[in-house]
Amino acid sequence: MEERYEALKELGAGNFGVARLVRDKRTKELVAVKYIERGKKIDENVQREIINHQSLRHPNIVRFKEVCLTPTHLAIVMEYAAGGELFEKICSAGRFSEDELISGVSYCHSMEICHRDLKLENTLLDGSPTPRVKICDFGYSKSALLHSKPKSTVGTPAYIAPEVLSRKEYDGKVADVWSCGVTLYVMLVGSYPFEDPEDPRNFRKTISRILGVQYSIPDYVRVSSDCRRLLSQIFVSDPSKRITIPEIKQHPWFLKNLPKEISEREKANYKDTEPAEPAQAVDEIMRIVQEAKTPGDMSKVMDPALLAEMAALESDDEEADAEETY
Repeated sequence: MEERYEALKELGAGNFGVARLVRDKRTKELVAVKYIERGKKIDENVQREIINHQSLRHPNIVRFKEVCLTPTHLAIVMEYAAGGELFEKICSAGRFSEDELISGVSYCHSMEICHRDLKLENTLLDGSPTPRVKICDFGYSKSALLHSKPKSTVGTPAYIAPEVLSRKEYDGKVADVWSCGVTLYVMLVGSYPFEDPEDPRNFRKTISRILGVQYSIPDYVRVSSDCRRLLSQIFVSDPSKRITIPEIKQHPWFLKNLPKEISEREKANYKDTEPAEPAQAVDEIMRIVQEAKTPGDMSKVMDPALLAEMAALESDDEEADAEETY
């Protein structure tokens, strides 16, 4: 790994591990690498994330490149979205971001993959002059072709659909639609639709408002009648009566001022016009993932900064477990 890539800076950290910006020494291309500690952290979710992500090739999805093994970590190499999180750029992002989000989600669903954690923080922007939305983080994703029907309560509380809270089997694609609606609302209003304005940090109140579909659009926010109608069709507690992604793509709000690039891509049935890169074989990916389940030798860590970051994450995880109340 160190022979091929030059580490530049940390991009972020979480329960999964550390993400870093690196440069390919051969091509000089900037890529993002997600490091997950070898051993018990390489579980079924990590395997699903990699297998699902590598099968997707769409302009609005962060491109998977390869997986590598270091003495201590599994490294997932992917496209670097230089524009950062849409969450951070929300005030100036523009409304076309939602068109691109719907286009990317529609493609995932056409490949029989539901994301299950769609949110602004998992929506990045590339570094082009007119930033393009890139969906990332397939850690909770499921494939209808490879995996059982979803029934676990996963995702981020503010974005979770009512049926996901039932602990019964649900359609992950339909739940993704609800999360897209929350994302659209936040882009328009700048706050979450189901948080209590007087007590936004109260998780139980948020859940209660989600189950009761209690939301409103503030008077000071200008929202078109088409958009209001779309939100009312998305925020429906009965998933069988909720608008679908194909129906959203025919909705007046989606079609109005639809960028030509998206319109042409839809007609071409998502065919990616970017030049193909040699894909890492699935058998090779699975072999590396299986090998990563064997704990690494921390004495062989070449990068002291990475070791320090992982130690800090271990400490944070222990504190979070101690504070968990639900």
